Amino acid sequence: MPSKSRKEKKNPGSDEEYEIPDNRHNFDKIWGILGEEYPDSKPALNYGNPLELLVATVLSAQCTDVQVNRVTENLFKKYRTVEDYANADLRELEEDIYSTGFYKNKAKNIKAAAGLILERHNGGVPDTMEELVTLPGVGRKTANIVLSRGFGVIEGIAVDTHVKRLSGRMGFTNNSDPVKIEQDLITLAPKKDLDSLSITLILHGRKVCTARKPKCSECVVNRLCPSSIIFMDL
Repeated sequence: MPSKSRKEKKNPGSDEEYEIPDNRHNFDKIWGILGEEYPDSKPALNYGNPLELLVATVLSAQCTDVQVNRVTENLFKKYRTVEDYANADLRELEEDIYSTGFYKNKAKNIKAAAGLILERHNGGVPDTMEELVTLPGVGRKTANIVLSRGFGVIEGIAVDTHVKRLSGRMGFTNNSDPVKIEQDLITLAPKKDLDSLSITLILHGRKVCTARKPKCSECVVNRLCPSSIIFMDL
């Protein structure tokens, strides 16, 4: 059974205050139940090709998918090719994506990435992890999303804040580093399920297992989740 006893951590009030026991033996049951709860889980970002997916995913950092979709509705009409992004006026691109937040870094990265795609990849978005992570603003999370949803290549699992939070709460990992969390999840789920697992955990994190006050009483896996005893009465 999980313990409500607290341990010393750098971030008081966070999940890391609590000892979450190893619950990997229940992964298959939890994944099965969540799969039934979210049977039609699909990516929330709108895109029509790998380039649009890459841009949308970069814009989604620290921004809601809903807001990204509002921005890209016009952005993708204005910038249709990798050349359009590479040759874009930086100030104008910043204004076009302003409402997604961190717009200066995002615009700089998108423009620079487009330039490298033209220079090194003949204008086509690369389809390997090794090549994608060399692009400005692209880490493993973004690369995994582009590979799986843009090319149908399952390399790993995209670990965002929701996946990180739920993986820890459910006892699937005791790591906080996204790369290590990804490796832990890879050992639990079939490779073919990794992308749908990421999407499902994100949906469950948004709807039920929220950051500040998880709705454990409404959770379909609360009897299998070691954190339910911690958060049920909060």
